[in-house]
Amino acid sequence: MNTPTMALGAMYFGTRVDERTAFSILDRYAELGGAFIDTSDNYSFWTSETGFGGQSEALLGRWLASNPGVRVRLSTKVGAQPTRVGGFPDHLEGLREDVVRGAMAKSLERLGVDRVDLYWAHVEDPTVPVENLVETFGGLVRDGLTARWGVSNHPSWLLERIRATAEHAGHPQPGAYQQRYSYLQPAGGMAVEGQPIPLGMLSPDGLDFLRRNPSVDGWVYTATLQGRYDRDDRPLEIEYRHPGTERRLAALSRVATARGLRPGQVVLAWLASGSPALTPIVGAGSVEQVEQAVVGASTILTEEELAALDGA
Repeated sequence: MNTPTMALGAMYFGTRVDERTAFSILDRYAELGGAFIDTSDNYSFWTSETGFGGQSEALLGRWLASNPGVRVRLSTKVGAQPTRVGGFPDHLEGLREDVVRGAMAKSLERLGVDRVDLYWAHVEDPTVPVENLVETFGGLVRDGLTARWGVSNHPSWLLERIRATAEHAGHPQPGAYQQRYSYLQPAGGMAVEGQPIPLGMLSPDGLDFLRRNPSVDGWVYTATLQGRYDRDDRPLEIEYRHPGTERRLAALSRVATARGLRPGQVVLAWLASGSPALTPIVGAGSVEQVEQAVVGASTILTEEELAALDGA
């Protein structure tokens, strides 16, 4: 099996996914050669009695402590932790340097590590000048607290401004860009249910940026639309019900049948095999789900299969 191009999403570990189940999922993911595990300091405040996040990082810390020497890479985020119960999305910690430094210290403590592999500016903070942002995150890289940094839920034009500002100032540039993206696309102009940050959708401009800048890794969340490709009990939201979806689902079904895969697995393969190649963040609530995800994310599609899916 090829190395899976994916990150295991740990959003609900410690809340909806209990510790025993989460440990089993993490154990199996590591056994199958999975590398990145993705979390955030605010996961998952909306399912916690406290109204704040940190449960996911804390569980990962306990798993790492019980598996010394395990070879995984950690990705976590800052900026979207509510500052008070019920404060999301209007009252967030933001991206000021003192806040970021303090949040990083807390994340490292919960995770039980002295550095992470990738640290994200989780959401845009318009009160923080770009010059300050690149200095803050570049400083974390220089101090050895993170190997790389990235931005998520930022429009592509702002990503380029951040990158250019960092380059001009001599700071480490963002090496990753994370947005929401999947094979099916919502109808233009329609709001996407469950997407409180509209600028978190990966745009054609964002895809073009990633194609032109191969040094920046593209990561995508909600890659399998929360299981809607494979589960009849989760129908597509109204914004996805249009003729383009019917054509794409038909193409997806043909490739999945020929490969002996589930449609959701083919979506993961399509993301990882395309141009630009994208790293899907995949959540799992059971060992079976993580096994299925790894198979999909390890599958390399042929040029003919990619052409059929892209041309639908």
